[in-house]
Amino acid sequence: MVRHPGRRLTRALAWLAHPPVRPESFPSPLRSTRLTSRLGLALGVAFAVCFVTGLLSHLIQQPPGWFRWPSHPAGLYRFTQGLHVATGLATVPLLGAKLWSVYPRLFTRPVLRDLAHAAERLSVAVLVGAALFQVVSGLLNISHWYAPMPFFFTAGHYWVAWLSVGALLTHIGVQLPAIRAALPRGGDDPQRRRFLATVAAAAGVITVATAGQTVRPLAAVSVLAPRRPGTGPQGVPVNRTAAAAGVRDAALHPGYRLTVAGFGRTVELGLADLAGLPQHTTVLPIACVEGWSCTATWTGVRLADLARLLGVDPAGCVAVVRSLQTAGRYRSSTVAGPHLVDGRTLVALRLGGEPLALDHGYPARLIAPNRPGVLQTKWLSRISLRAA
Repeated sequence: MVRHPGRRLTRALAWLAHPPVRPESFPSPLRSTRLTSRLGLALGVAFAVCFVTGLLSHLIQQPPGWFRWPSHPAGLYRFTQGLHVATGLATVPLLGAKLWSVYPRLFTRPVLRDLAHAAERLSVAVLVGAALFQVVSGLLNISHWYAPMPFFFTAGHYWVAWLSVGALLTHIGVQLPAIRAALPRGGDDPQRRRFLATVAAAAGVITVATAGQTVRPLAAVSVLAPRRPGTGPQGVPVNRTAAAAGVRDAALHPGYRLTVAGFGRTVELGLADLAGLPQHTTVLPIACVEGWSCTATWTGVRLADLARLLGVDPAGCVAVVRSLQTAGRYRSSTVAGPHLVDGRTLVALRLGGEPLALDHGYPARLIAPNRPGVLQTKWLSRISLRAA
């Protein structure tokens, strides 16, 4: 059989010039430049909020030398990360409506008119791909379903966020004349107003149905929330269990010791030793990167007091807190600056007046104000102090 690649190329070029499907094949009267511009404006605001709050979360977890994050107010991270997740979920209907309003343009021919047109279409392709990646990966993360993601979620989500913002700014720059021309026009017809109201209602329902994982009064109606306050051992949700972390035997071992070391000195403390030190009680939230949070009452030894056991001024120290875990990205965290000297930063031994449940970090865990839950290290084994 003789193949003729030239004929295939000719047929492909003919299809591009005269496609069987054209934009006019999608004649919905609801679509308009004004509708697309209004949806794009709402989506742009949502993406900006997600980008800023997500960047903030990244900087807290991996702080560069210039970044400083306060310990007051204690619930600030709870607010910013809750806003991040709630806004991200609200973008689902917005993004769906936006793509519906413009997808007939995919069938516009010719595919590429000139270099400027090529740049515009490329920016749109990158923007759509990055936006879908962010929304889908975010949904998988809050559901703790990582099997479909062959990459570390946090790194992928962070870098694609920059890609999506760059593509969004490029797209806005190209489309700005059309947006400016469309928005000041007269009001939409009743059908388009109903369409926009439906999209807004869908975003509102999704927000209310999930926000209860951080806004407790909404917990009863937040049927889509993966975590809810009041659930889990001792009334606090759990992400990673002791069994999953592989620390059960070490945590329950009767010879458990917490090692505090630094500046040429080492102190080893058993549970009885820790309980014999001055105890302090504080009310602080656990605020997780997945958007859920829960306020609880914690009792234990101030981290600053453990630094003083070594004869060290905590104001000039950095503490590296390590877990009994032997593997995992979050088996240690660094406590420095305002968090180390804050009297609410504890090596907690009790939760709600009871000894810590094993899945909440027994025999001892870190709890500090205004930090992500992944940095509130559980099952402590060692605290290393060094000069700031």
